Amino acid sequence: MTLQNTLRWEDPVWLTGAHTWIHAETARSGIRVTGDIEQPHAYPWSTVLRIPSSEGTLFFKATAAETIHEAALTERLAAWFPDCIPELVAVDRSRGWMLMRDGGEQLRVRIRPSKDTRPWAPVIARYARMQIECSQHVPELLALGVPDWRLAKLPARFQELLEDTRILRVGQPGGLTIEELGELNRLLPRFDDICSRLSAVRIPESINHGDLTDGNVLVRGDRITFFDWGDANITHPFVSLRTLFVSVEISLELDGDDYGLSTEMMELLNVYLAEWEVLLPRHELDHAFSLSRCVASAVKALGWHQTVSPLEGSIREEYAWIVPEVLREFLIYESLLHD
Repeated sequence: MTLQNTLRWEDPVWLTGAHTWIHAETARSGIRVTGDIEQPHAYPWSTVLRIPSSEGTLFFKATAAETIHEAALTERLAAWFPDCIPELVAVDRSRGWMLMRDGGEQLRVRIRPSKDTRPWAPVIARYARMQIECSQHVPELLALGVPDWRLAKLPARFQELLEDTRILRVGQPGGLTIEELGELNRLLPRFDDICSRLSAVRIPESINHGDLTDGNVLVRGDRITFFDWGDANITHPFVSLRTLFVSVEISLELDGDDYGLSTEMMELLNVYLAEWEVLLPRHELDHAFSLSRCVASAVKALGWHQTVSPLEGSIREEYAWIVPEVLREFLIYESLLHD
């Protein structure tokens, strides 16, 4: 990932190389580029190019070194789940480049104008079924470089995070206070116990998309496409619900300081957990979900730590507040957990 205040994706030399690859791979597939290639967005961790072609709009994605495994992961998932993963035209695993067909409109187009979360229901059901199937492929997914944040490893990883006071910005504006850091360290044995108890519920660990928002799901007719797997990791599957519910909060313009579940969230939780009832009765699933909420905050903090750590300068300052904020969320969910 870039260590400067400018993004590598904006470098004319890099862009020329990406364009050359796009033209070569489209030609190899018998596709003709029909217009100018555009760059709709560029972030420190990735960029996307839009390509008009003789077979409709194509999208190119490149990722930073920390998430370069996204290309290989997407390719593998597409082989296992061709009905709900982007249709790939070409992949360069070594550079983390992908060329994909248009998957339709973002789910948020159906949700946010009307504030109707019901279109999430078939999406979250399909996602749960995919997680159940992926639980049988964890070794293969880890071999691709997907981060290993399984419950047995999480407490040690979480402790390492708390030792990185530069990222936590202790005593600085937007950072943790000395008291908050002390409380987090005091809770390390508690977190270890929570992970152990969650593991004891016997739900197999699996893929966590990492950023399951209504902006990372595409819909075309009955086809659902999950894309943008750069934040994916292997952990407890229920961790995925955290970002889904944040997305619902934004869609419904709910108070983000309310850490309960709205009626709409409960309906989606019911849809999601119903898929898992093939493995366990509902009361055990409910118990697991309760335990998973502070675990989800810990996993999200680790994900943002991975993203922010390599940044420097003004780019780092732009995102520096996120890890401390998610750790405060962890403290709240831990306090709400009833033993």
